[in-house]
Amino acid sequence: MQEITITRNNHLIDPSLHVWGWEIPVYLFLGGMVAGMMLISGYFLFKGRHKEENCSCYYLPYMSVVLLSIGMFALFLDLEHKLFVWRLYTTFQITSAMSWGSWILVLVYPILMANILLRPPKLLTDKFPVITNWQKQLLDKPLWIKNLGVLTMFFGAGIGLYTGVLLSSLGARPLWSSSILWLLFLVSGLSGAAAFVHVIAKNVYERELLAKADNAFLIIELFVIALFIIGLKTATEVQASAADLLLTGEFATFFWVFIIFLGILIPLIIQLLAVNHKIHHTPIAPLMVIIGGLILRFIIVSAGQYSHWFALN
Repeated sequence: MQEITITRNNHLIDPSLHVWGWEIPVYLFLGGMVAGMMLISGYFLFKGRHKEENCSCYYLPYMSVVLLSIGMFALFLDLEHKLFVWRLYTTFQITSAMSWGSWILVLVYPILMANILLRPPKLLTDKFPVITNWQKQLLDKPLWIKNLGVLTMFFGAGIGLYTGVLLSSLGARPLWSSSILWLLFLVSGLSGAAAFVHVIAKNVYERELLAKADNAFLIIELFVIALFIIGLKTATEVQASAADLLLTGEFATFFWVFIIFLGILIPLIIQLLAVNHKIHHTPIAPLMVIIGGLILRFIIVSAGQYSHWFALN
């Protein structure tokens, strides 16, 4: 982290503002994607779609483990005292969002491994025949599969909530001081995950279902963004000024062009036409959704650090 001094209209805003780099937005983005993937795969398990040979619930856990590990590595790179990260796991602070998130992220790994063992890699089954026996027993018990699906959805939602609460708990930044930020990140993560699975899914029914679901998520995301902005504009003067950073200020171009239009409205129109069979499905729209979700994290993190509770006039 580095220290910078920012002035606006010749007024000092913060002489010792710690600036996050690319690591935190990437971590929040990948965490949101993993949350969405866990919600989707958990839902498919709960609905019994594991009986389908090409169900995406069989390969999404593998991708979730990889993406979550990359995200946690990005978070680790941002830590100032990397050698002391283990101390997070020597205590649990019920009022600390970071403490909740740290433990949730650790508990997610065994849940993802349980999902992976529904169809374990051949290398493991060849070396450890007991895994094959465990897999057969689990698949023969539909109630266990449903419970695993519920558990997967529960912890997936936990990751999605945490990525938003992590910022909103830092009250020193007025842009982040919103009770709806967690919902924005959760819906955005669901939208990005649905777009991604829509592209890679091998099952035709799942592709259609997730394209329609992503359209719903994009519409909800628009409403949540509107509520997020309205909440800031109707709060304190400083929070209203923070919202102006997105609406008309330094970050307005990225907000309107790359998030609202290219990240939500344009892919929504394309996917609405596709699900109504007016045009062929194209990976362009889902890719725009995913990139828009990544830019959303960068803009919220950057603009949030730029905002401050000091008077701006």
